[in-house]
Amino acid sequence: MPDPLGPLFDALESINGELTGFTARLARLEDAGAVRGAPKQGGSGEDGGSDSSRAPGAPVVWHKVKEDEREALWSEFTSWVIRMADVYELTTEQLPHACWWEHGSVVAELTALWTGWESAYGNAEDAAAGPYLWHDAWSRGIERIGRMWLGECTNGYHQQKSRTVWGTDPAHRKKITEAGPPGVGARPKAA
Repeated sequence: MPDPLGPLFDALESINGELTGFTARLARLEDAGAVRGAPKQGGSGEDGGSDSSRAPGAPVVWHKVKEDEREALWSEFTSWVIRMADVYELTTEQLPHACWWEHGSVVAELTALWTGWESAYGNAEDAAAGPYLWHDAWSRGIERIGRMWLGECTNGYHQQKSRTVWGTDPAHRKKITEAGPPGVGARPKAA
């Protein structure tokens, strides 16, 4: 008679194996973050290498990237975007060929997808969920880009969105700051 708890123990062993893999991956990521200045091995550049000291999969915030690193990192990123656009046969409705880099929100979405891709495919000991989850994020991200952020650019030329730029009016910022969060502002005076 088979052991009725056998399947449970098998499942627990599988979960333990996955947790061990995640723990090892987290340790490697922490180590990579601790030695950011050290040259990395491998990378995700077009030729498989990179001149950046950034650990593969580490977040990129473009306005915080040091000026002397920005050009090489941007080149690595744009090579990846172009390669993915070809691999996934993106149309101009999904990612306009003529101007995607001129849309900050599109660059932010693609940057997140790029760092996620590096993390998913740069880990030889992943439990195989990373690439699958990355593809799910890719499909949602590309849908968001085409649906929300491109405006009229899908017809082959760059068209600025008709909108008010929020960050250029100091008086507007002051008004919002002085108002305070909801429910904390000035209360009506008692009569």
